[in-house]
Amino acid sequence: MAKKKKPKRFYDYSLLFCIIFLTAFGLVMIYSASSYKAQIDYGNASYFMMRQLMIASAGLVMAIIISKLDYHWYARFAVLAYALSYALMIAVSLVGKKVNGKRRWLGVGALSFQPTEFVKIALIVLLAAVICQMGKKVNTWKGMGMIMGLTIPIAGIVAANNLSSGIIIVGIAFVMLFVACKKSWPFFLCGGLAFSTIFIAGPLATFLEKVNILKPYQMSRIHVWLDPEAYKLDGGYQVLQGLYAIGSGGLVGKGLGESIQKMGFVPEAQNDMIFSIICEELGLFGAVSVILIFLFMIYRFMLIAGNAPDLFGSLLVVGVMGHIAIQVILNIAVVTNTIPNTGITLPFISYGGTSVMFLMLEMGMVLSVSNQIKLEK
Repeated sequence: MAKKKKPKRFYDYSLLFCIIFLTAFGLVMIYSASSYKAQIDYGNASYFMMRQLMIASAGLVMAIIISKLDYHWYARFAVLAYALSYALMIAVSLVGKKVNGKRRWLGVGALSFQPTEFVKIALIVLLAAVICQMGKKVNTWKGMGMIMGLTIPIAGIVAANNLSSGIIIVGIAFVMLFVACKKSWPFFLCGGLAFSTIFIAGPLATFLEKVNILKPYQMSRIHVWLDPEAYKLDGGYQVLQGLYAIGSGGLVGKGLGESIQKMGFVPEAQNDMIFSIICEELGLFGAVSVILIFLFMIYRFMLIAGNAPDLFGSLLVVGVMGHIAIQVILNIAVVTNTIPNTGITLPFISYGGTSVMFLMLEMGMVLSVSNQIKLEK
């Protein structure tokens, strides 16, 4: 009796290459953007780059291991991970390390991480599992309300100390619901209203401050965004220096490693503002190239989600796609002063161990879905 042939399975090597390329490019840009500060503060120009390299390498190995697992296994821990999210966020609010006046880090000694990154993954897995269980009920107002009811409380706790991450968490749920629901007009309406707030940001921020929703430091960011030159020696300094870096890059940039603004002018250039250094050193050509690579990554996500074996796998990929897309858009919008400064990293490129580690775990999840796609029946 002839053995039954196992169906060949797909593995998205294009996405894997994209992940490796962005990570490697990020390491180059972290070295370029941070070498001056690292040499002064630590006596080692490659200090930040080497730290990122170690964490990114470990994360990539974990991503490849996770990619070989059956992604349905994640659903078993969805509720536990969601509950752990609350525990971690409450813990960070009570005993977390203070950095720049905000409690965002949990850890012991030199080992620390930002729980908000764990919350994003936990919520993606939970919402994917819940939407699958709900079936057609997700198209009802009650069903949509239930999904947002699971999202808003944890997003509110996160936003108390990290507004940008709170916005991303709501955005992830929004994207997953948009894909899962047949009704599209409520989402376009909400998107239009959110976009329109840019034009009424000043009066709206003043009102929110009066009712104690916005904190004074958040209100000051609104003022800086509306008129950075009026605060050029205070909150507007980083914004203006970032814009100077972007403007001075021109079409092809000053050349890799030739940035002037990274010499102490742009604070923490290797973190949230690294896109401005990319623009200065590699110019418009480099900036557009980075955006195109992210667009290619989004395209691969869409391809995997569209061919996933089931709805759960598709929604996992959609959640990760929403996370990456929203974070890239917000980071570039902040650097170009299109929206107020919210302190958000550029995925795979900005310096940040917690960010790159959990991004790699998300990539492992997406690759695990791709690995379950059968090429032939």
